[in-house]
Amino acid sequence: MDLTPLYGLRLRTDRLELRWPDEDEIAALGRLAQTGVHDPDEMPFLVPWTDRVGEPGFLDEFVGFHERLRREWSAENWSLELGVWAADELIGVQGVTAHDFAARHEVKTGSWLAQRFHGRGFGTEMRAAVLELAFHGLGAEAAISSVLDGADASMRVSQKLGYIDDGESWVEVRGERRRDRRMRLTRDRWIDQERISVRISGLEQCIPLFGLDRLPEPPVPSC
Repeated sequence: MDLTPLYGLRLRTDRLELRWPDEDEIAALGRLAQTGVHDPDEMPFLVPWTDRVGEPGFLDEFVGFHERLRREWSAENWSLELGVWAADELIGVQGVTAHDFAARHEVKTGSWLAQRFHGRGFGTEMRAAVLELAFHGLGAEAAISSVLDGADASMRVSQKLGYIDDGESWVEVRGERRRDRRMRLTRDRWIDQERISVRISGLEQCIPLFGLDRLPEPPVPSC
């Protein structure tokens, strides 16, 4: 599948630009991750990929992960990993993933932010950007986020953006049993709240890559 139209997709907020990284930018993201993503004593991710930071082969594995997602992309199952820039400085990744999107109209989000950029509100802003893409741009009906106990920053972002609890499960991370909370945000809740301004460009030519045949109708807030 030809994914080159994704290089023209842009999500812009007042402070951030999100776009599909090229090969050099993927490598730059890997090097950025090596500067630190979270406190080493903590693990906010279901898959503890940051434990490999600093070990031989980490950068090759990081690049290979992104390459595999691109090789496996299909209109039914896709994972869009966008680089995030603040004032032309690369700061992290914001992803949005879907399985059988045309039928289910549901996405899942995930992200990471280099540790030195924490505490500036970037996490909220970059997730808001992909939520606007999902709900307004692609017509999604719901967005899901998974939050491990102890991942307080991620939970604050979810709550700030209007997610509500949608159940929980128990998982093993680093050999430890952890509670994984499922957070859910519906299209109606997203549309009816005050939102961060997001400008989307270059989407129309990408629509078939997301399993759609046309741009959805613009969402209408309830009265």
